[in-house]
Amino acid sequence: MERRIYNPIQKDSVTFLKTAADTNGEYTLVEVELAEGGGVGLHYHKTYAEKFTGIDGEVQVQLGKTIHTIKKGKSATAEPNINHLFRNRSGKPCTFLVELRPASRGFEQSLQIGYGLASDGLCKTNGFPKDKLALAWLFDISESNLPGWMSVFEFILRWQAKKARAKGIDQQLTEKYVRF
Repeated sequence: MERRIYNPIQKDSVTFLKTAADTNGEYTLVEVELAEGGGVGLHYHKTYAEKFTGIDGEVQVQLGKTIHTIKKGKSATAEPNINHLFRNRSGKPCTFLVELRPASRGFEQSLQIGYGLASDGLCKTNGFPKDKLALAWLFDISESNLPGWMSVFEFILRWQAKKARAKGIDQQLTEKYVRF
């Protein structure tokens, strides 16, 4: 089964090398091909560490206030509760591995659904789903958290994620987009 997904808005692809099911929940491992200018903003996770390892080109990974430039063979790890982001400002695409320990099925599903929505034209130009309930639910299942003052929005996002579940949006999106 093809385990590569593509986001036509962000021009990024993710290949699932090992999923939670493959590793009995020990880890998730994906290979990311990140377009120039791409990345994910500042956030943190409470339940898993996220390790970034360079394969080709370079990706910037911010851990706390320190920015690391990750090149082939080098890595940086965002431990639980550490604010982090990653971005490509190198002028060309880059490829890197992301390993989550322990595995996160919600992370795996959120990527498949988010990229599926983008492929179907159901995302804004910033890559976020147009449906605010879908966005909130994806944020919730990926176990992402907003740092600092932005955390005030988490209550609203978590509340809207509950609304999405009550309306069955979670099941609809899972059935349509989660393939593995």
